[in-house]
Amino acid sequence: MSAVTKVSSFVNEAFVDFSVEENRKAMEAAIAKVKGELGKDYPLHIGARKVMTEARIVSINPGDVNHVIGSVSKADQALAEEAMQAALQAFESWKKVPARERAEYLFKAAELMRERKHEFSAVMILEAGKNYAEADADTAEAIDFMEFYAREMIRLSHINETQPLTKVAGEDNNLTYIPLGVGVVIPPWNFPLAICVGMTTAAVVAGNTVLLKPASTTPVIAHKFVALMEEVGLPEGVINFIPGSGAEVGDYLTTHPKTRFISFTGSKEVGLRINKLAADTAQGQIWIKRIIAEMGGKDGIVVDETADLEAAAQAIVASAFGFQGQKCSAGSRAFIVESVYDEVIEKVAELTKQLASGLPENNYYTGPVIDQSSYDRILQYIEIGKTEGRLLTGGGKAPGNGYYIEPTVFIDVDGSSRIMQEEIFGPVLGISKAKNWKEAIALYNNTEFGLTGAFFSSNEERIAEALDTVHCGNLYINRKCTGALVGAHPFGGFNMSGTDSKAGGHDYLLLFTQAKLTSRKI
Repeated sequence: MSAVTKVSSFVNEAFVDFSVEENRKAMEAAIAKVKGELGKDYPLHIGARKVMTEARIVSINPGDVNHVIGSVSKADQALAEEAMQAALQAFESWKKVPARERAEYLFKAAELMRERKHEFSAVMILEAGKNYAEADADTAEAIDFMEFYAREMIRLSHINETQPLTKVAGEDNNLTYIPLGVGVVIPPWNFPLAICVGMTTAAVVAGNTVLLKPASTTPVIAHKFVALMEEVGLPEGVINFIPGSGAEVGDYLTTHPKTRFISFTGSKEVGLRINKLAADTAQGQIWIKRIIAEMGGKDGIVVDETADLEAAAQAIVASAFGFQGQKCSAGSRAFIVESVYDEVIEKVAELTKQLASGLPENNYYTGPVIDQSSYDRILQYIEIGKTEGRLLTGGGKAPGNGYYIEPTVFIDVDGSSRIMQEEIFGPVLGISKAKNWKEAIALYNNTEFGLTGAFFSSNEERIAEALDTVHCGNLYINRKCTGALVGAHPFGGFNMSGTDSKAGGHDYLLLFTQAKLTSRKI
């Protein structure tokens, strides 16, 4: 099979239908297996060394806080420096490995993850509080990222064939994409496998080496990925696993003179801090550090009077409350044209009240939020919402031995209010009334963010204008604003949503490489 054929054969990993009894039982068996392994100790991976430390990050089940998922060793600055040196050493050989050979590690890892798909999903059900479908989609996306970026690296290695340079008589000209160096990868907890895998493997397949600092609430699933890469034979030091404090380890590596790039997904506040720290030139630094950042959103759905109102209501509820609203793409705002406003909010209320809450391992649609800090913050926003709008449904804690919050809807909310402007990252939806569809778009655009949005209408002229004027990185017409697929919906946003680094797109790997032109007289 030629490289070009291999590249063009990418197909998204299929989602599992858990209404089929066989599939449901398979997931239940995987959960039981993972539960039998709870409480294990996990080491740092620094070059060839597995390091156990006294300081630990203890991962707990947010749906049942009495259960410890695992105890993960915690790096300090000295261990972070050791990891940096291991990554620098590994880079000298890894950068010389042919692109096709680097890609093969990803193909092998994707195949193994596919074989053990339910086990990876089960870890996230217990560690992150995802239901079966959300966890399965997370694992599927991780597989997709590895397959897609492997093919993309092969394509870039043949760039002179697929995108030939202009011919010049008497010269042999070639463009190659070479790696940057050592990068710091800081993934989030809400897609603790997919985004962790995507960010890390994009950097690695491009020829870089990585210092991986996973989210402190979901370090066990990140370790499972690192162990998988070790299993497929990835050379030592290419991925160094160093969980640790953001203030201690994160800042140290961000300001390190040998750090070539930082790839980050998380909050606006942390992303801006990383950008600021990285902008300063450390003593001995000989490059401008590259920042690849995805920093969240305040996404929304606009509905006009010509829309399919049932479909719009379903999309609003799915976008707002899928995985408890803990997605940077979550539709936490809706703007409805006044002539259909009452009808839409009635449908939204009915659908929201149907959402069952309970343990993710029992596959309830609504599970817990991630931790105590998030729980307290979201409940505070709900109290703020009670002063800024009219409570339609929800509005408080939900039962369970974990961080459960009722899916909450506020209506008649002013577009400039706090719950319509600040990222809550929880199951809270605000709805505003608009005089007409143009005002609804203006209300949507009134935000510092610009990640995802959706526009519901059956009027083609309005849709055409929405395509031009709704300001976000990923705009969807007549569908929910969550659920981007690798290769189909390159993902990244405008403004304070980040650097519009389109993960899962054809230009993403360029962010982890630098283009070198060579010209030889013949």
